[in-house]
Amino acid sequence: MLYFFQQLLNGVHSAAIYGLLAFGYALGNGLLKRTNLAYGGVFAFCGQTMILAAVYGYQALWLTLPATIAFGIAIALAYAAFFSRLLSRAVFAPLAGRSPNAIVAATLGVLLVLMELSRIAADTHDYWLPPMLSTPVVFASNGSFAVTLTIIQLINTAIAAAVIIFGALLLAHSNFGRHWRAVADDPFAAKLCGIDTSHVFHRALLFGGLCAGLAGVLAALYYGNLGFGAGLVYGLKILFITAVGGYYAPGRAAVGAAAFGLSEALWAGYFPIEWRDAWMYGLLAAMLVLTGDRKDAPSLV
Repeated sequence: MLYFFQQLLNGVHSAAIYGLLAFGYALGNGLLKRTNLAYGGVFAFCGQTMILAAVYGYQALWLTLPATIAFGIAIALAYAAFFSRLLSRAVFAPLAGRSPNAIVAATLGVLLVLMELSRIAADTHDYWLPPMLSTPVVFASNGSFAVTLTIIQLINTAIAAAVIIFGALLLAHSNFGRHWRAVADDPFAAKLCGIDTSHVFHRALLFGGLCAGLAGVLAALYYGNLGFGAGLVYGLKILFITAVGGYYAPGRAAVGAAAFGLSEALWAGYFPIEWRDAWMYGLLAAMLVLTGDRKDAPSLV
């Protein structure tokens, strides 16, 4: 029983990261209604940027470790805001009313550019952060086996959960949330009612991009490194994971993604880990087939 509890807790951190990514993705996709492959690129680019900025702050600026981590986080989130604003105005707004294939092709190009920028900036080297806040917190023990999570896992989970809850409350009780739902349902009718649909569109994509950037920072802080190709892997994964809860409902998307993260951890604890992604993708594919007639079922074309 304790072993199962440990595997369940192992999935809490992944569930929080997936949930934050899915919430931000659905927030933008509810208005865009197009596949955004650049989202994973923003996630990986910001995580890699945080590491590179921290390395620069520590080696060149001689900052202390807490100061250099804060410096790296600030730079990464600034890049997340910059790229989100740039994408919403230069890519999504001009192409939103055209063929879905235009958005897919454009965001795939952006993903590749971000991956290459990360690789070139790091000179194709992997930089690692030192282990931080890795002290285990014991939740249960029978003397020979202890159920634990590290402090960094607890902090990351709390931050991701707080952002998701804040975002869900904002959508449920604020003017922006009401406007977002109106634009997501019928942008033309919302515009006739006096809603600034362009403002809502850009704000939603900005907040979604910041969710991706924050998730990248949290992942980099925990793992110590985020590879150049992580953007493609996470971009495709979050594309399908979000479908578990609903592409146009950020709160449900976050819950579905969190359930996927927990399932991934349980699989890794009981079955061969090399088959984990194959089986999880197979499960997602089966769910997409079963929900293929739903309004919010995803589509790449």
